[in-house]
This record gives sequence, structure tokens and C-alpha cells, in this order.
Amino acid sequence: MAQFESRKDEVSKSGAALVFIAAEKRGGMFKPEKYLVEHPISFPFLLDEDRSVTKAYGVYQRLGVDGFNLARPATFVIDQAGGVAYIYVGASQTDRAPTQEIFGAAGKLGGNPSQGD
Repeated sequence: MAQFESRKDEVSKSGAALVFIAAEKRGGMFKPEKYLVEHPISFPFLLDEDRSVTKAYGVYQRLGVDGFNLARPATFVIDQAGGVAYIYVGASQTDRAPTQEIFGAAGKLGGNPSQGD
């Protein structure tokens, strides 16, 4: 989230919309409500408490090396018609899509976000 928060003006100017989804319960281990109070973000944030969204997008992981009942870190760039223009699913809980790739994919949809990272 931090890499996008610091680039919120760039995201806004590109015409893209950004939404964060976390497969976590409000009172879960990482205390997302407390975290968001202490570290506010500019973008919508969904707590997927029942894992329905992560299951629908195919990133739910019942059991893995990193833990259980998790969502693998994933990034989707969705076009205006609702199609998936870019997808990155992390191999582990620390594997994230390169920011440059995300901005590049969004830029191909008609926005003009910077390619730099």
C-alpha cells in the first residue's frame, strides 16, 4: 500500500482507480482497523472477512507454506469493460507485483501513469 499511497497523485491523474482488498477479519492477527487508523490511506479498502472476493478471483489459499486460510498477494488491472488486463499472483506472502509493471499495464489502458519506480 505504501508504494501506491506515495504516488496517489500520479494514480489520480492517470484516470485509474485503486482498491485494496485484504483477506482478514476486523479483529484478526494483523489488526487491520488499528493499522488503518494509524496509517490512513487515500484509496478504498475492503476487508474480505469471509474470503468470498479472494475465492472469486482464485487467489484464496486454504493451506500453504506461509500459513492457512490466506489470500496470495495479487494485483489485478481491470479495464473499463471489466476484463482483466494484467494479473500478478505472488508465489509467497512477500512476493508482490513490480510497481513499474502495474503502472505500465494501467498506462496501456488509456491513462498515462509514469513508467518509473
